[in-house]
Amino acid sequence: MNQALKELLDLLDLEPIELDIFRGRSPAERHQRVFGGQVAAQALVAAGRTVPGDRLVHSLHAYFLRPGDPTVPIVYNVDRIRDGRSFTTRRITAIQHGRAIFTMSASFHVSEQGVHHQAAQMPDVPAPETLPPSQQRMRELFGDDPVVQAAAAVPRPVDTRYVTPLTWEAHRDPELRGSRTRVWFRYDAELPDDPLLHVVLAAYASDYTLVDTVLLAHGLAWGTTDIMGASLDHAMWFHGPFRADDWLLYDQESPWSGGARGIARGQMFTPAGDLVVSVVQECLIRTKNV
Repeated sequence: MNQALKELLDLLDLEPIELDIFRGRSPAERHQRVFGGQVAAQALVAAGRTVPGDRLVHSLHAYFLRPGDPTVPIVYNVDRIRDGRSFTTRRITAIQHGRAIFTMSASFHVSEQGVHHQAAQMPDVPAPETLPPSQQRMRELFGDDPVVQAAAAVPRPVDTRYVTPLTWEAHRDPELRGSRTRVWFRYDAELPDDPLLHVVLAAYASDYTLVDTVLLAHGLAWGTTDIMGASLDHAMWFHGPFRADDWLLYDQESPWSGGARGIARGQMFTPAGDLVVSVVQECLIRTKNV
């Protein structure tokens, strides 16, 4: 297990302060704001700690209200909205500096038998083992740029392998622009057999590339064009069991953008082709060029 994954798992081990109140922190390195996937994952951990172990999360709906400050802790308040015979509902509010920066509603469900169908088919893509890690592609793309080389050398908790072009590649070559991103990802270490942990880690990774899917359609890329982007809201549905330490194909598309906003939606498939997660996000995209 690399150090980055160890640190992420430590970040997800929230400190209980009082009944239904938890405290989380951000990584030691300083960014302008807290990564949205981190807040969503920590909020889901907080909710899960107030729910019986036989109930698994099946959906979450979240709003990013304000940028998170990475220099101070985040307090997560959990409201026990409902405890029914089959479903449990929680509302989580993340607070910094006395104000809400994020809210989430999460629903948990006991295991039940029922009808099943899957209309969505996993796309035919190269196996992840045949694709280079994204950090390797970044090094090759930017050559000897010391900033990029240093960033690419930093271990990451998630191993990502892109099937489709990177936004920086599409920025350089307009023919590579498109409205779809396909990327394999996994946490490259054997993880505990805790279903909530694997769901939480999928939620963390789900926020990595959705905004990029909107940027890809316009040839925009972080650091190369004058843009500002952020997640506005985020919804996920969990359909079946999966492991975050096994490969998942994240198939994403952006059907629309306009008015400084964009929509991206995604589906996560296991290597066997099972659809296990659906995701939808609206994001903010501001640029001086449009």
